[in-house]
Amino acid sequence: MMSLKPSLASLIIFFLIWVGTACASKPHIISFRSPNLYPEGITWDPIDQHFIVGSLRHRTIYSVSDAGVVDTLISDLSLPENVTFLGLTVDNHHRRLLAVIHAMEPLPPYDALAAYDLRSRERLFLAPLHGDADLDSSLSRQIANDVTVDFAGNAYVTNAAANFIWKVNAKGEASIFSRSPVFTEYPVDRSSPYSFCGLNGILYISKGYLLAVQSNTGKMFKVDAEDGTARLVLLPRDLPWADGIAVRKDGIVVVVSQSKAWFLKSEDSWAEGAIFDETALEPEWFPTSVTMGGDQRVYVIYGHLEEGIFRKGEREAFSIEEIRSERESGEEKIWVYVLVGLGLSYFLFWRFQMKQLIKNLDKKTN
Repeated sequence: MMSLKPSLASLIIFFLIWVGTACASKPHIISFRSPNLYPEGITWDPIDQHFIVGSLRHRTIYSVSDAGVVDTLISDLSLPENVTFLGLTVDNHHRRLLAVIHAMEPLPPYDALAAYDLRSRERLFLAPLHGDADLDSSLSRQIANDVTVDFAGNAYVTNAAANFIWKVNAKGEASIFSRSPVFTEYPVDRSSPYSFCGLNGILYISKGYLLAVQSNTGKMFKVDAEDGTARLVLLPRDLPWADGIAVRKDGIVVVVSQSKAWFLKSEDSWAEGAIFDETALEPEWFPTSVTMGGDQRVYVIYGHLEEGIFRKGEREAFSIEEIRSERESGEEKIWVYVLVGLGLSYFLFWRFQMKQLIKNLDKKTN
């Protein structure tokens, strides 16, 4: 009987460590340093296993490791000085990085999409992005904002000022792809900050359509990737100041604003969507973009962009932080407890059986 005691103690300790590890796991926080970087865009390179971030005025794109090591990935000094890298995405099928370039006021207007080879790090093309001279005559400038890419290498870029979507094919040829009237159907509070910012985050869904969010209305749209027709995605409520958007492999879509992240799902290919959870973000750190990192973990970039735009000082420290659905985390904890309970039950049953076996052996011996 004495030989059973160490086994029981060891198993209990093992279960306690297991439960403690599962329940005490904290979100991954990557702190990194780069003088006056102020990154707005972020993406993940699944091959090289690092994050890629843009910069406010550096004409440089950087990689950031899980440990916070920063390296120069792309330095494109042929671009106009002080332009900003906004949306970023990795075209993994063609091993390219696609980067949206925009010149903020008071710089002269400039909008383009650049493609860089991730192996050689050479620029493949620079596609200027223009509006329609007649339809956009009231705008002082276009605002090329975010980008996504389909399997054929076609890129789709949102125009936050004119509320349309450009398409840039794999050769770097740009055209206005979708100027759906649904993008301008909904009222905008022009007295609110950043009311000029319309279509913003965009992503390609493998079933052949795009999802785009609109900052100044909080709406989400589904756009056909063949003909550009668009319709409103019916949600239980708006997503105020929605900015970045990303999708997990299980179909869960995450949208971030300056103060909140929403976790959404759909059962009908995004004719309708449900908001099943949300989590608070740090508004003073000005989160702007979201991406899926390793193991499909969700990360936001805290780039302090507003501080950089208005030149409120100098900054060197920034962060990339994992965010989680509290509801999903709670369900995972419940399953851990269930498994622990089953394990203990099995052990107690085994212990009972061993006692009976020993008793029977003792009777036979006597």
